[in-house]
Amino acid sequence: MHKGMNAVKEVPKNRWDIEDYYDPDKDAPGKMNTRWGGFLDEPIDNFDAYFFGISPTELVTLDPQQRLLLEVAWEALENANLSPGKVAGSSTGVFIGMMSLDYGSRLLQSGNPSNIDAYFGTGNTVGLAAGRLSYFLKLTGPSFALDTACSSSLVALHLACQSLRRKECDMALTGGVNLMIAPEITISFSKANLMAADGRSKTFDAAADGYVRGEGCGVVVLRRLSDALVNGDNILALVRGSAVNHDGPSGGLTVPSGPAQERVIRQALASGKVEPSEVDYIEAHGTGTSLGDPIEVGALGAVFGKDRSQEHPLIIGSVKTNMGHLEAAAGMASLLKVVLSLRNEEIPPHLHFKTPNPHIAWNDFPVKVATEAIPWQSGDKARIAGISAFSFGGTNAHIVIEDFRMKPADSQSAFKRPLHLLTLSAKTEEALKQSAERYAGYMAEHTDEDIWDICFSANTGRS
Repeated sequence: MHKGMNAVKEVPKNRWDIEDYYDPDKDAPGKMNTRWGGFLDEPIDNFDAYFFGISPTELVTLDPQQRLLLEVAWEALENANLSPGKVAGSSTGVFIGMMSLDYGSRLLQSGNPSNIDAYFGTGNTVGLAAGRLSYFLKLTGPSFALDTACSSSLVALHLACQSLRRKECDMALTGGVNLMIAPEITISFSKANLMAADGRSKTFDAAADGYVRGEGCGVVVLRRLSDALVNGDNILALVRGSAVNHDGPSGGLTVPSGPAQERVIRQALASGKVEPSEVDYIEAHGTGTSLGDPIEVGALGAVFGKDRSQEHPLIIGSVKTNMGHLEAAAGMASLLKVVLSLRNEEIPPHLHFKTPNPHIAWNDFPVKVATEAIPWQSGDKARIAGISAFSFGGTNAHIVIEDFRMKPADSQSAFKRPLHLLTLSAKTEEALKQSAERYAGYMAEHTDEDIWDICFSANTGRS
C-alpha cells in the first residue's frame, strides 16, 4: 500500500478459463465483461490438513474458505502471543463474515455424485465456518457466521464488541473471508452493471464505472481494554465505537441511502463519545460506482463538514483501489489498512484518482483524497479514523478506531544479555525445519528488532 501497488490481476486458470466466459458485451448470455480480480497468489488448495486434524476424506469437500479461516485465525493467535493451549476452554467468541458458496456450487455442478458425501454439509455451510474454529480451538463463547454481503465482517466486529461489553465472552476472534472459485457471481454482477471492465476500482473518480472483485481473509483478536492491559497484550489499536443499521426505504433494494449512512456514522461516533472534528481519516466503503460515491461523500460531508478547515481537511481513501472489493471480507481489509496506517504513522496513497467525480460536491466541505502518502504521526492528540462498509442489501456498518498511545514501561535493560534461547515446535520434522528457516530469514531481514522480544514470544506462544 505504501508503494501504491495494485494487486489486481487476470483470472488465473485454476479458477476458471476466462476465455470461456469473457465478452466485452455485458449482455452476452453467460458472459462477464471483465477479465480481472484481486486473487490470492498462493494456491487455495495449499493446506496442511494433518496440522488441523482434517482427514483426507473430509478435505475433499471442505470449502477452501473454511481452510483459510483456520490458518489465519491460528496466525492471529500467534500474533497475539496466544497459544491454542492458553485459549482452550476459555470463554472466547468467534464472529465471522462470509457470503460466498462457490466451492459447494462447483462440487454440485461437477456431475460426480460421490462429491455429496457425509462431509459435504459441514464443509459447505456458512455457519460451520465459525463452528469449526470454535471446535478446533476448544472455545466456549458465542460462535456464529453471518452474511450481510459487503458489510459482513464489520457487522461481525460490531457484534463481537457488543458481546465483550456484555461479558458474554472474555475474548473474541472476529474476521471475514472471501474466495472466488466459480464464475457465476461475477457474471451476475456484470449483468447488474457492478463490474469495472478494466479491473480498476476508480473510487471518487469521474471514470468510476464499478468495482473489481477481490478475495482474502482477515482475523483479529479482541479483548476488553482493561483485560488487555492486565495481560500485558501488544495492543495494536482501540475500537472506540461501532454501529449497524439498514437503509430502510430507499430508491431500490440495492440503491445506497445517504441519510442511512449519515445515521450509522453518527451512531458509531456517539457510541465512542467521539466528536466528528476529532476524526482525521475515513476509510471509505468506496466501491467506485457513479451512484454510490457521490452518496457516500455527501453523507461524510453532512457528518464531518462542520468545524473543519482547509488546514485540517477530512482525508478519505479506500483499500479497494489496491486489491479490489473483498465483499464479505472487505471490512477486515479496511480495518487492517487503518491499523497499519496508525502503526506506520502514514496514510497510504489511494489509487486510480485522476479526475474528481463531477457529481460529488467537493467544495461543500474541506475533504482530501489521499492520492499520495500522507504523514500521520502520533502526538498529544489521539489519531482517530472511521471505517465504513455498506451492503448492497442495505445493511450498513461503521467502526471508529483510535491509536493506542500508552507507552509500556522500559524493561529492555533486564533482557540485555549476550545469548538468548529460541525454542521451536512443530507437528512434523519437515515443518520444524521450515519454521527454523522462516525465523532465520526473518531475523536476517529485521536486524533492528529486539532478539529477546522474538525469543520471548516464540518461547511463550508456541503450542
